Amino acid sequence: MSFAASVLTLYPEMFPGALGLSLAGRALEAGTWSLEAIQIRDFATDRHRTVDDTPAGGGAGMVMRADVLAKAIDHASPPGDERPRLLMSPRGRPLTQTRVRELAAGPGAVIVCGRFEGVDQRVIDARGLEEVSIGDFILSGGEPAALVLLDAVVRLLPGVMGNAVSGEEESFENGLLEHPHYTRPQEFEGREIPEVLISGNHKKIAAWRRAQSETLTKERRPDLFGDQPLPK
Repeated sequence: MSFAASVLTLYPEMFPGALGLSLAGRALEAGTWSLEAIQIRDFATDRHRTVDDTPAGGGAGMVMRADVLAKAIDHASPPGDERPRLLMSPRGRPLTQTRVRELAAGPGAVIVCGRFEGVDQRVIDARGLEEVSIGDFILSGGEPAALVLLDAVVRLLPGVMGNAVSGEEESFENGLLEHPHYTRPQEFEGREIPEVLISGNHKKIAAWRRAQSETLTKERRPDLFGDQPLPK
């Protein structure tokens, strides 16, 4: 069974976008995964196809209506659909590589792309939407975030990456940032490839890479160590 993604959006023309290229695009053509972009406006009931309204209690912007969005979600994810329902939101839980792997191991995902000031909380609660954030910044809508999430997931599906080991050595897979990479030429503008990497001693190479990963993580993302003591 392939990984099935359903994306609820006001801009279905944004999909597959970059997901139609490279690894994800080839996997899409091969049927390793499927993508359905659903226009939320199709579930509006008025002639203007209205999907938003003013916020209760006042304030700037507009809020996506619960009734319209609920119909779209019910269409994409009928009873018995075991796929998680995700809402791309800056207030969501941060997307991690661990969560990406969990999603890749599942049947797929139903992804809601918010717009305007946000989504009526009642549909989030009523339809069990898991709010997911890709970072501490604001986008114009959830579509770019959905593309990021799907790219991260699809590349982990069986057969998508030519070398599965390369995925295991990347940043975050072992809780650390990835070590630096080098390739030919041996010398570039006076900078040499570290001697250990051309020594042929795989044990020393592995130790060097681990040390580099720990150093980079300590400098750039000490939060990844959590309660673990920082390497010295």
